[in-house]
Amino acid sequence: MSNNESASMEVEVTPEQKRAEERRILSEDISRNVKFLERGIAASEVHYIHRALRSVTALRKRLQSDVLVEIISTYSATASQQVVSDCLKSILESLGQSAAASAASVKVCEPEVAMYFGLLAQLLLLDGNEYERGAQLSNVLVAMVSSTQRRTLDSVASRVFFYYSRFFEVADRLSDARASLLNALQTATLANMKETKAMLLTLLLRNYMHYKLYDQAERLAAKTSFPTDAPNNLLARYLYYMGRIEAIQLNYSQAQLHLLEATRKAPLNAATAGFQQTVHKICVIVDLLMGNIPERSLFRIPILNKPLQPYFELTQAVRVGDLSQFQEVVHRYQDKFLQDQVLVLVQRLRHNVIKAGIRSISVAYSRISLRDICLKLHLDSEEDAEYIVAKAIRDGVIDAKIDHEKGFVKSSEIRNVYATSDPQHAFDKRITFCLNLYNESVKSMRYPGGDHRKELAYADEAIKREREFAQELENEDFDDDVDGDAMDEDL
Repeated sequence: MSNNESASMEVEVTPEQKRAEERRILSEDISRNVKFLERGIAASEVHYIHRALRSVTALRKRLQSDVLVEIISTYSATASQQVVSDCLKSILESLGQSAAASAASVKVCEPEVAMYFGLLAQLLLLDGNEYERGAQLSNVLVAMVSSTQRRTLDSVASRVFFYYSRFFEVADRLSDARASLLNALQTATLANMKETKAMLLTLLLRNYMHYKLYDQAERLAAKTSFPTDAPNNLLARYLYYMGRIEAIQLNYSQAQLHLLEATRKAPLNAATAGFQQTVHKICVIVDLLMGNIPERSLFRIPILNKPLQPYFELTQAVRVGDLSQFQEVVHRYQDKFLQDQVLVLVQRLRHNVIKAGIRSISVAYSRISLRDICLKLHLDSEEDAEYIVAKAIRDGVIDAKIDHEKGFVKSSEIRNVYATSDPQHAFDKRITFCLNLYNESVKSMRYPGGDHRKELAYADEAIKREREFAQELENEDFDDDVDGDAMDEDL
């Protein structure tokens, strides 16, 4: 058969048939996820619930309101589940459908399934820019979580709370959601809903940071504990928020630890490019504020090269200690730094630029006048230069002495760093990091449940029976051999 004949035999698919096929596939995917949810509820296994939620991102691109309404109409709630009935009614109303009971409503809807339908409705409303209706639906879903405290509701509820906060954020009413989030945090803590608690902590920190309430955010973090077995994406976001708060509060060492761990928790690929860029921007500034110079290889990573270009030029100015170059870079990229919300931290780098310049002058000159220091650092007067050098000596930046009468600075001989305790502190820091990484790896390992023990016991019994049967066969063969030898002797 020729290619032309085979092409002519192909059936042309009309647009109506294509849309019908898409609706059928979407309906089957949602129904399959609902079955995973019901199986997880029956067996109390979170694995099945996570499997259903894992495909939400792929479903989001193909969601259709009429298909979702058609599936929801086949479910109904029992008389004792009034909160589930109200939830289904609110979902249908938010999608523009009447809440009349359908004759095909023969399936009993569990709270987790109703919450899953609400999550899909939230995605439809968010993508359709229906922020007000989405906020109203989210309020109903949040009330349902507060009244239905079930462990199997944890994973679905955490995602519902995320979009609940998102609706208020895009509507520029994020402060209105703070009270509900705080009440939900208390409920999740008492009900031991770990994933929901981790999500609520990150949302509250984001809420406080949005309004620059860093003191309240720090108090919240101090009075709460982040769940150790939370998902990596929530842990990375929490560490980023904590690093940003610590940096604003001048705790640069803690900020550096949090930000460094946040970059390691999130994979470095195209899917997480936005998060990695945001974290590395503030991480570079924190490193500069601590007196460190980021490695040049960091700015050569493909997904970080272009976004970190202003920060690379800023790093060069700080490394050289050129105050005029630093001011020129800040002035050129001021709008960019303001957009990234790091301008306050960048302005703190002026003193670090001066310290870097003083350090390089101290290494290059054993003796230099205050006038020359003033000219090299572009300072206003010799008094300012003397004050800055004195502060650098006090902070341990340089080892030198100031002769006020003659107006010069004399540097001391460079001491051997290996004769101090600095290498010991550096090794101790690295060993502590490795031990913490090992402990976290052990905690994050998944261990099987107790169901496999029955299978092992059955397998042990089967092996034991096989050994007994083999032993019996050996004994029978030995008896046959003895009988054969006895017959030979008689003959």
